[in-house]
Amino acid sequence: MTGAAPPAGFVLIDKPTGWTSHDVVAKVRRSLGVRRVGHAGTLDPMATGVLILGIGRATRLLGAASSADKEYLATIRLGASTTTDDAEGEVIAVADAAGLAIGDVAAAMADFVGRIEQRPSSVSAIKVDGRRAHARVRAGEEVDLPTRPVTVHTFDVVGAPSSTGGGHLDVDVRVRCGTGTYVRALARDLGAQLGVGGHLVSLRRTESSGIAVDRCRELADFLAAPAVLPVAEVIRGWLPVVTGDAVAARELSHGRRAALADATAAVGDGPVAVLDQAGVVVAVARVEAGHLVPSIVLTDPHAVGSWAVLSGAATEEGS
Repeated sequence: MTGAAPPAGFVLIDKPTGWTSHDVVAKVRRSLGVRRVGHAGTLDPMATGVLILGIGRATRLLGAASSADKEYLATIRLGASTTTDDAEGEVIAVADAAGLAIGDVAAAMADFVGRIEQRPSSVSAIKVDGRRAHARVRAGEEVDLPTRPVTVHTFDVVGAPSSTGGGHLDVDVRVRCGTGTYVRALARDLGAQLGVGGHLVSLRRTESSGIAVDRCRELADFLAAPAVLPVAEVIRGWLPVVTGDAVAARELSHGRRAALADATAAVGDGPVAVLDQAGVVVAVARVEAGHLVPSIVLTDPHAVGSWAVLSGAATEEGS
């Protein structure tokens, strides 16, 4: 593959527990032999589930994927608070939560639905004066992050809670939320509201940007048989897709605006992914005054050839 352009596309991984998102990126980078790999939305090492990786020029689309809604299944342990708001931290306070009624728990959860102010965990990846908050905490510094607005669409109990001994109560929940929401912080704040403390003991991202976890591959399976999905196959989860003619594709690939074809007139004024006649995503563009104006160009008009097809299906060119 030396000298060939890497594919612009996506890899969808069901992240295993114990791995950081960066670990997965590094493995995929080495497996494909490419440098340009990024991910949409960090998952903590203890978490599993949907991790969307952008390859080549498709990394330019990860911002849109990161800002889309996500869904999680989680287990919250009521009756104990930890230094990290999850099971990886040290227990700093305990209380008897075994007698809590499920109705009281559900009522408290309802207070966290909607547009709320949330204080991120002090061991989050948020940067404070150029350094990650978790790095500062591990260096012995005290970090108190300010609250910020986030949106929680649903926060529901799934199944019956279970007592684990020691006065703890485990509650399985489903969370659908907007970007920037920390499920660990929901666990912490729910426990605080109930007066018993709480922390997260498991987390699985079941959907991200319209991509369900059943579309993702186990990391070991991917490493045994690497394959890159075409941009068009994945991007439909968060952008409308339209097809342009040869002239429009050429203009957009050069970063120039192109005339809006009749077939694209019904997409409104939001961003759209524009395909060429071969089904390759040329660019993401906005509709403006009867034209498609490119905001992200995904094909290189000067590239010669493309990578070998890794999966037996066509992939987009890129650099």
